[in-house]
Amino acid sequence: MPLSEQEQRLLDEMERSLYHGDADFVASVGRAHGRMSYGAVIGGVLLVVAGIGVLVLGVLLHSWPVGALGFVAMFGGVLLAMGVRSRRGPAGFPADGTGSGPRAGFMDRLSQRWERRRRT
Repeated sequence: MPLSEQEQRLLDEMERSLYHGDADFVASVGRAHGRMSYGAVIGGVLLVVAGIGVLVLGVLLHSWPVGALGFVAMFGGVLLAMGVRSRRGPAGFPADGTGSGPRAGFMDRLSQRWERRRRT
């Protein structure tokens, strides 16, 4: 069912207001989140398989550091396959320029993390 003229004008006005008022939101929505890098997925799967091998080796050798290294490799492989990237800038400061750093309060940092998660 097509929109009436009034509804179409209202929708166009809302769209213009969104583009004008919240450019960051429009840019984040405009990105293709559904695309996967097959190279990253294959690399992640290979890293997970290698991590399983190192974990089993650690169990066979009764060496917990080797097993922990295998677990870390598996975890890194999963993150790589899922396409999770760090959003931190140099020296642990956020790359988005919010200005929170090591001296920001716990609740401020927690609030900023929550807002960043909601944006993505």
